[in-house]
Amino acid sequence: MGYMTEEEADALDEEITRNAPKVDFNKPDIFIQQREFLNLLKPTAADYIITRALATHKTPIQVIGELVDQQIAAIA
Repeated sequence: MGYMTEEEADALDEEITRNAPKVDFNKPDIFIQQREFLNLLKPTAADYIITRALATHKTPIQVIGELVDQQIAAIA
């Protein structure tokens, strides 16, 4: 992969500046959605998932996926 020229970098900067992403604060982001999902679990289960997510630098959904994969592997 090649490097950008100054002209390409300036054009990209201008494009991003003119077309900044729009953020809708009325829609919950993925982390709020995950937290709402975790609120449906037992408090001890939610605490475990959050603690493991923080320790491994993963999202709660990734931790849950790993737990499910482990359970499936144990059955097979």
